[in-house]
Amino acid sequence: MSDRSPNLAVPNLAVPEPAGPAAPRAAARRTAPHRLIATALVLAALVTTVALHWAHPDALVTLLPSTDMRELHVDFDTFWHSAVALTQGADIYHTQAKLTNLNPPLLTVALTPFALLGPLPAYRLFALLTLLMVAAALWAAARELRLPKRWTAAALLALLGSSPLHGTLVLGQIYGLLLVALVAGWIAQRRGRPVLAAVLYGVGAALKPSLAPLLLLPLVQRRWAALWTGLGSAATATLLGVLVAGPSSGLEWLRIAVAEPVPDTVDNAALPGLAVRFGMPSVVGSAAGVALLLGTLAWLGAHHRRGAGVDPGGTAPWAVVAAGLLTAPIAWHNYLLLLMPGVLVLIAHGARWRPTAAVLLAMPLIPVSWGALWAPANPFAPLGGSLYCAILLGYWAVLLRAAPEPTITVPNRPPLAHARP
Repeated sequence: MSDRSPNLAVPNLAVPEPAGPAAPRAAARRTAPHRLIATALVLAALVTTVALHWAHPDALVTLLPSTDMRELHVDFDTFWHSAVALTQGADIYHTQAKLTNLNPPLLTVALTPFALLGPLPAYRLFALLTLLMVAAALWAAARELRLPKRWTAAALLALLGSSPLHGTLVLGQIYGLLLVALVAGWIAQRRGRPVLAAVLYGVGAALKPSLAPLLLLPLVQRRWAALWTGLGSAATATLLGVLVAGPSSGLEWLRIAVAEPVPDTVDNAALPGLAVRFGMPSVVGSAAGVALLLGTLAWLGAHHRRGAGVDPGGTAPWAVVAAGLLTAPIAWHNYLLLLMPGVLVLIAHGARWRPTAAVLLAMPLIPVSWGALWAPANPFAPLGGSLYCAILLGYWAVLLRAAPEPTITVPNRPPLAHARP
């Protein structure tokens, strides 16, 4: 199939709302079981969030003004030390930082400009840019989908109040950069430019290899140009980072990545972390993750072959990203930021999916102080400490289930692909 075939250039079919008496249908929707369950889950998330903030007032967001780089803004401190080492011709993986840099050399190359500043000013600037990038990416996705203003505002408010955003800002993580790459690629795909989308996805995967499964989506949909472009983009960007940082940096990064143990902390939402929490070898979780990822790709491929219309500009890429995160050795709860645009697609799917979208927006509000409820001596600690894994699994299941769904456009507005040839 050509990469610029008409059914890929027009990302989602417009599905009109059915005509007829509105009042009985609206009343039935309000009392539908799935709506009642969704309402209960949203309320539970809100009550839990308020209770935890009341019991633990030292929330992540209150730590942003801290000047403690080594203990609180520890991830950016690691990145900054690697960037400084690169400018000095030193080893980027053996620095004075508290933590070991687990990211490929390309990330250090990308963050080299921050080495011009001291660690604290560089962190402040990076945190500000991250906040702007995350908010802009979500707004761009909402605009692309032409969501109603009330839903766009609700999504942005949920984002600003979410624990993943607060954790990303405090630690100084790179999820803003990754989200921009993913959203830019997704928008390019929706506008009929799958090769450009593949390039952007490839750069994102080169920065964070746990996103690499996304490059396989064109394989199961037999979009060969996009497949080879994405793989080539990831390989080229990775090689560029290795060449700039020095050939030994690539080998050292691979050694560190293989040797790093799987953490069993509460906020590791990956399946290998879940296995370790329950006393099993991490390889058990890895095997389950690989099976889940392959099953996801096979399911999407089967629907594509049957002509079910799985749209690479819908929730399909976000479902693959979720599957990749579940498979990775480490997927911190903060990674949920990368799946937020998929929730916006659910909102665009119309009234049937919006209660589920509300649940997915509410769950990330639960702060990481949830982990304080589950002391190691508590026999239910492995179960209670797996909340964030359950949330990530929920995102994956919903986004995958919604992949064949067409998008319902805002009434009286043309589909985006028709409005912007």
